[in-house]
Order: sequence, then C-alpha cells, then structure tokens
Amino acid sequence: MSQPIPPIVLPPLENADVEQVWLKTNLHQWLDEEFIPEIINETIATRAAQIFIRQRLEGENDLGSLVIAIVTEMQSFDFQKSFYSEFAIANAVSDLILKSLGIDSCCGEGEEIRRLEN
Repeated sequence: MSQPIPPIVLPPLENADVEQVWLKTNLHQWLDEEFIPEIINETIATRAAQIFIRQRLEGENDLGSLVIAIVTEMQSFDFQKSFYSEFAIANAVSDLILKSLGIDSCCGEGEEIRRLEN
C-alpha cells in the first residue's frame, strides 16, 4: 500500500507585500507564456495573489489548503475572456510555490532530497 503524501507547510509569512508581488509577477508571466498574453491575465494574477496572501495573513500555511481556497474563491471570477479556469490558476500557483521551495511538482522531490540520495 502506498503512503500518503505528507502536507507541504510553508514557512510563516514574513513580508506579505513582497510575497504578493512575487506571486502576482510570476503567475502573470506563467499565464502569458503558457498560451498567449492576454489583458485579463494581469487581473487573474492579481486576484489569485490577493487570495493567497489574505489566507496567509489569516495564518494558513498548508499549501493544499491554500490551493483549495484559490479554487473556491476564483469560482466567482469571470473566466470567459481567458483560456484558464480556477483549477488551472490554483495548480499554477501551487507549481510556482513548489518550484520556489526547490520541490519538483511532478514527483514531489526536491534538489535536497536528490542530493541526499546520491
């Protein structure tokens, strides 16, 4: 029987403004590069970063819970002018956060784990 994947808990929030700008900038870049640049991408990135930071300010550090919060709150967003959905946005945020932590989102392994194995 396989083992459950342990939760990924982010370190406590130290600078909300810096983290929000980082997430908004990187998500916007990802959105523009994944398909084509669209004006709505900036609005999507801004909204997702706001949700993420508000949750972090409320003390939520579990990445899975943060992703669910983004999916839930982005359901009210009008995605008609976009290629994306709330699920794609939440998954992209998760991937960006994992990448910033050095964790391979494909396999759940980071550089640190690979170095220890070699």
